Parts: sequence; C-alpha cells; structure tokens
Amino acid sequence: MAGANKGRTTIEVGSDGVALITIINPPVNSLSFDVLNSLKESYEQALRRTDVKAIVIAGANGKFSGGFDISAFGEIQSGRIEKPKPGFVAVEILTNTVEVAQKPSVAAIDGLALGGGLEVAMACHARVCTPSAQLGLPELQLGILPGFGGTQRLPRLVGLAKSLEMMLTSKPVKGTDALNLGLVDTVVSPDKLVSTARQWALEILERRKPWVSSLLKTDKLEPLGEAREILKFARAQARKQAPNLKHPLVCIDVIEEGIVSGPIAGLWKEAEAFQQLLESATCKALVHIFFAQRGTSKVPGVTDRNLAPRRVKTVAVVGGGLMGSGIATALILSNYTVILKEVNDKFLQAGIGRVKANLQSRVKKGNMTQEKFEKTMSLLKGTLDYEGFKDVDLVIEAVIENVQLKQQIFIDLEKYCPPHCILATNTSTIDLNIVGEKTKSKDRIIGAHFFSPAHVMPLLEIVRTQHTSSQVIVDLLDVGKKIKKTPVVVGNCTGFAVNRMFFPYTQAAMLLVERGADLYQIDKVVTKFGMPMGPFRLADLVGFGVAIATGTQFVLNFPDRTYKSMLTPLLQEDKRAGEATRKGFYIYDDKRKASPDPELKKYVEKARSISGVTVDPMLVKLPEKDIVEMVFFPVVNEACRVLDEGIAVKAADLDIAAIMGMGFPPYRGGIMFWADTLGSKYVYSRLEEWTKRYGGFFKPCSYLADRAAKGLPLSLLANNARPRL
Repeated sequence: MAGANKGRTTIEVGSDGVALITIINPPVNSLSFDVLNSLKESYEQALRRTDVKAIVIAGANGKFSGGFDISAFGEIQSGRIEKPKPGFVAVEILTNTVEVAQKPSVAAIDGLALGGGLEVAMACHARVCTPSAQLGLPELQLGILPGFGGTQRLPRLVGLAKSLEMMLTSKPVKGTDALNLGLVDTVVSPDKLVSTARQWALEILERRKPWVSSLLKTDKLEPLGEAREILKFARAQARKQAPNLKHPLVCIDVIEEGIVSGPIAGLWKEAEAFQQLLESATCKALVHIFFAQRGTSKVPGVTDRNLAPRRVKTVAVVGGGLMGSGIATALILSNYTVILKEVNDKFLQAGIGRVKANLQSRVKKGNMTQEKFEKTMSLLKGTLDYEGFKDVDLVIEAVIENVQLKQQIFIDLEKYCPPHCILATNTSTIDLNIVGEKTKSKDRIIGAHFFSPAHVMPLLEIVRTQHTSSQVIVDLLDVGKKIKKTPVVVGNCTGFAVNRMFFPYTQAAMLLVERGADLYQIDKVVTKFGMPMGPFRLADLVGFGVAIATGTQFVLNFPDRTYKSMLTPLLQEDKRAGEATRKGFYIYDDKRKASPDPELKKYVEKARSISGVTVDPMLVKLPEKDIVEMVFFPVVNEACRVLDEGIAVKAADLDIAAIMGMGFPPYRGGIMFWADTLGSKYVYSRLEEWTKRYGGFFKPCSYLADRAAKGLPLSLLANNARPRL
C-alpha cells in the first residue's frame, strides 16, 4: 500500500470532448488523500472547461482502485495526520462534485473496484466493467463501514438484501454478476473498456442512455415493511455470527437511516459512524492484523538479499495420513505434481482416498467442476519406494512424531533425492537438529509445519535451524505463497512458535479445574471471548494421544513451568480418548455433537487426590474476566519468551501465528497486541499474584518483568529481536 500522501490523478481530453481522469497510485491505485484531492481538482477542471462534454474515470495499469489507503488509518489513529472533516469525501467530493455534476461521468472498471474504489464508481452516472473485474465493499473486515457513501448507494443499485450480504460478508462480486445485479450497466472486454465508457458518457449527454444518480434511485429498494424485516433478520444474523463485534450492527443502522430518513441523512450518519469506528479498539486491532499478515514474508537477513526463489515443480510427501494427505491436497490444488509415499499399498490407497475425499467435498459444494477434479487428481502419483524421488525439488515428511523413524527417513532422502532438493519436515514439536542429526545436508533441512486440516488451515510455520540456507527459506516462502498459505518464519526449538506459545493454554485450564473451577464454564467463557472452541473441547477434537505426546515434549524441555495434570491420563485409562472414541471431556452423539458429561466429576476428584491439591474457593466462582486472563496470560508469558529468544523475528508474527494457528480472535489483534492493550504492568502483576498463590507455572519471565518495570509495550522488541536459530 502507498503512504497516506501519495498518488495523483491525470486528466486528458480527447477529440470527442470526453475527459479521461486516470487514478494513479501503484500498485492498486489506492485512494490516498492526495489522490482524492487530485480527483476533486481534475473534476472541477473538467467541469470548467468548455471543450469537455463528459467524463470517464479509470485506473492506471488495469486496476480501477483497490480502495482507500489503509496505511492512512494508522496515521489518523496515531495523530500523525489530521483527521478529515466528516463527510469530506462522501458528501463534498463524491456527492457534491461527482454525482450532482452538470456533465455525465462513467466509471471504466477493470481489475479491482473495492471499498472506496467502488464508492467512487457508484457516484458516477454509469459503470462499464470487464468480466473479471472484482467489485465489493470489504470495509467491515477492518472494523469500519463503507465511509464514502457506500452504505447509501449500494442498496439503491442492487437492492437491500444483496447489499447487506455484500457488506456484511465483505465478499466481492465479479463483473458478470455485477451486471445481473444492476451494479454495472454493461460488461466489455478490457481492450474495449475505455472506448465503450467514452461512448456511453456521450450517449448519456445526448439522452440516448439514462442519466442516473445512484442516490436518487428507489426502484431497487424493497417496500418499507419488507425492508424492516430484512434489516431485523440481518441484525439477528450479525449478533449470532459475531457476538463481540459492534460495527456490523452500526453498519445496518446506517443503512436503515438512509431508507427511513432519505439518502442525505444516511450519508451524514455514515460519516459520523465512520469517524467513531475508525477510533475503535476493533478497527485498530484489525488494521494491525492487515499489515502484520503482509509483513510475515519479510525476514531480515533473508528476504532482503535479492535471492530469487528457485522453481519447484515436483513435490514428494512422505506419509499419507491425515496430515500428509492434507498437504498433498493443498499442493495439487495449486498445480504442483505430487508423489505420495507410503510403507504399504493399504496405507497408500487410504492416503490417496483421503486426498480424493478432500477434493470431492469441493465438487459437492459446487466449488470445483468434475473436469477440474479429474485434472487435479491426475497430478497425484502414489509410490511405495524412493525410486521416483530422483527428480523431486521438495520433499515434505509427514509421518508420526517418532524421532528414530524421522531420522531414518532423512538418511534415505539424502540418498535418493537430487542435491538441490529441499528436505522439509512437518514435525510439530521435535527439534529439527535431532531430525536431521544423521545427515550431511543440514543446509537444506527446514521445517514446513502445517496445521490440520492442512488443505484448509491458512498458516504455514517455516522453521529454520542455524544451518538452513537463506535460499531454501526463500524457496519455501514462495511455495507457501503459491499454495495460498500465510507463512511465518521461526527459529528452531521445542514446539517452535505456535505450539510452544500455546502449550500453557490447556495446562492453565487443567490447573484451574483441579483447584476448583468448572471445566465446562472455562470452555464456555473462552468461546465467548472469541476462540472457536475452549481448551477441553479442543483436546477432545485433537485426541488425547496427540495431546499427551506433545505435552510430554514440553514437560521434558520446560519442567519448571509446565503443569502436569492427571486428568487426561485418567480419562485415557478408561478408554476415553476424545471425540474419536465418542468420550473425552465431553460425550458425543452419532452426529459428533458434544454434551457435558456428569460422570466427569469423579475423574476430576480422583485427579485432585492423586495430585494432592485442595479446592480453592476463589476458583469455584471465578468471574469470566479472571478465567480469560488465567488461561491466556500464561500464553502471553510464553510468547514473550519466544520473542525474547529470537524464535520469532517480530511480535506481529506471533499475532498472526496465534490467529491462524490457534484461532485467537483477529478482532483482538493477536496475542501480543491484545496483551499490550491491557498493559505490561497489568499482565505482570496478575501473573505475580497467581505465582504466589499457585506456584511457578504462572511465574512471569524476565522479559515481561523488564517491560513492566519500564512501562513498555511487550511488542517493543519487534524490530530488534535477533533470531536464535
């Protein structure tokens, strides 16, 4: 994104008397304040000039406009640039200058017309676009609402129901769909776009095409009674789907104002609401996440060395279980040729079957044609040996978490793969130096840690050791991008960044339960906070076998700060191993619906007696705020260690890892951002208080103690951290 004060428009008058105003602000022609002021000036010039009959607005380089410059939001929030006066763009520029102009204007839309870009187009008197153009108002993803008149114009162009859907889901529509909806007036090929728009503008002038002011249109609006029902339903859906978010409801209120009191009243209410939401904690968090996500692929000392990624054409996946088949699915969906290796034909067929099932579910949902399914499946080949590995560019090992097995696989890979081949492991907890201990090719060994299900979950943790070459990291970053994952590059340690950061999450919950808190209440409160599910429901989903195996690694490596609960082993003894066995912390019906189990009480009591802990009356009736803090502050504490040790390069990477790897709510800005909203002093004092009461599990680390003593944010080290590989 360009900075807040960059970009411009140009004006060029043709012999036909049409002024072509072009938005120029690469890469996506974002609407900085400079662009908007320049648009106003170009418009006023076109209106003054006697040789101009009509106006066309287009974007440079095949992109109309990707919307308002998001970097300006942060600058407004921090006071670095002045806040625009309410309605400056929506009323002064787009309504009073563009829409009420005495000369007709047509938007020529190619590429993106998103957010403010679409709002500029909707202020014109007609819109011409290409079939593949994307038109949408995705502002709610940033905790705000469309603030340049979009809440008023979109319902008048496409109807209330469709406009609510587009705004509340933030999903754009393609050019051909936009035509069917009435959002654009015609669809043409890119080479005819500007010429058609020019002709259309002249035909409006000659009254051969309608001169339409979007704000005055009423034919698409539902009758008031029906409109109120649609709005009522939209509110109920918004409350259900995002109970912690206020801005979707504010957006609905603003739309309603325009329908009940007219578009001008709606525009002013929109301007006022936009200003308020821009200062909200939700907007600040989501803007932070927007930039944090784009920053994960920038790795100091690696991506700034001008290394071009090498071409990866064929990938081998060793292990066709749940993880391996998911990784294979992600790869073939992005047109990589994949060799899937298993130890016997039964396992191999099961692995191929899983990949097939993953793709068939897409066909069933209408997201993939049968033809595309067959073409994609043809990219997958199965094998029982390493003979076909002589031409592979990347291998991802995805077998069970067994050190000896992984070491043997890497010995074999070194023998059969070409010297340039990247040797990656999908291990979630085992130190990479141990995995590759018996090889000579340590510079090409790297971690490619996917999250289950691998073809769905968006995060890819790229783990480097002190030996991994920068070229190999750059190569894997490129593969990650091509398979549509958000990569986070981290250093090598037990659990890497995500699993290490979150190991205290379940352990804190276990500690609370053994000392008197209600297990189901903890899950309920954590879900209400915004997690997809609570720690106990998650443990059931993952399965106790995996939980105990990974937990053991943390107990071995961090004995001073782990909580060893007896609850899971006791449940496992009674063949309660989680959702797969229909019994764990919950019981499950035929449809895998979870219900609390009254029998769990006896296991909790037995765990207490074995551990020798007594019930603390304070924990029996723990307020919701305290439950959230006691479960998440140990996670913050471990994240501070991960940052301090240089396992993560920057705090923002941990925010993205927490959101995409563990489901931390994005509207809270990620684990470190959220902790900083509460303050390092507060987090430290709470952990200290619990340490005195419950022991070393809660003890704040030295990094956290230092930040609290100095009153500094926890994410301060973001740009100074030196990776510990």
